[in-house]
Amino acid sequence: MTHPSLFAVGLLATGPLSAPPPPPLTPPVWWQRAIAALQTATERSLSQSATPTGMIVREPSVEFARAEPIAPGASRTVAPLTLPVATRRPATAPAPSSGAQLYQQRRAALAAGRLYTHLPTDSFASTWQTAAAQPTHQQWQQLLHAEARAITRGQGRNRLSVLLGDSLSQWFPVPLLPGGAFWLNQGISGENSQQIRQRLASLRETQPSTFYVMAGINDLRQGASDTVILANLRAIARELRQQHPDAQIVLQSLLPTRRPDLDNARIQRLNQALRQIAREERVSYLHLQPLFADADGQLRAELTTDGLHLNRQGYEVWQTALQAAEQQLRQRQALIAQR
Repeated sequence: MTHPSLFAVGLLATGPLSAPPPPPLTPPVWWQRAIAALQTATERSLSQSATPTGMIVREPSVEFARAEPIAPGASRTVAPLTLPVATRRPATAPAPSSGAQLYQQRRAALAAGRLYTHLPTDSFASTWQTAAAQPTHQQWQQLLHAEARAITRGQGRNRLSVLLGDSLSQWFPVPLLPGGAFWLNQGISGENSQQIRQRLASLRETQPSTFYVMAGINDLRQGASDTVILANLRAIARELRQQHPDAQIVLQSLLPTRRPDLDNARIQRLNQALRQIAREERVSYLHLQPLFADADGQLRAELTTDGLHLNRQGYEVWQTALQAAEQQLRQRQALIAQR
């Protein structure tokens, strides 16, 4: 193998891997208290649950509320993974800034047998820098399906995490994806929860360790009722569990906004209902809202480009939460394996 992100059958380059350093955030005291409570709840769930041979234990709901940055050495109890890390460019490196550019970059990576989420952000720049024609929704669906097929052939024995959602997931910066796993980005701009649900079949052959699902904000913009939104999110959780019984399914809370046409009180109510759905469907729940909301319950102004979408700093906050979630999931899986 000549490049760590080339798809190939068999083992990849070996060597211990740790998560990339978290962004320089200074968590307040409540953040530290929350993560301590999460660790206690996780240990209690493990001690109380029966584990038949070969069965994967899932908590009814893992409250990853207000995650903290990963402390140095925090993963020492977890067996090191053998996954190469692509060279990361600084945040100032050229990167696609439009749907047309991102689409062409990902097409070029796929054609070269590469995983775009493990390439520098300026990869294949000659193919996308002047791209202007916006791909259709169907073209995006076809591309993401092709990427899913490719990772199915090339994952080998490595962990795979999947981002499943709309534009918030689609534009997650590659350099901020937590280390320790391949990442498959299955976000499509503008999609609602029903459209995301309809794409689940294209992931049937993949073998992820974790799905991170975020959906619903476009439903609100399109006038969907709470009943419809929650029914679709429940169906997504249930169908992913059926298709991928060994994977961890993580429902993420909807983020607040600064848009006057979107009611943040309604978003909070949806998140409360989503947390209950996670318990009932025996999947995990990642409570992001407190990290992104200001004192008035709106999306923090410094984290957004337009009151709805995230800027780099916003994605750094999300990255920190994902790193903590990944760490907790791995530690729990390691404890289960030792029993």
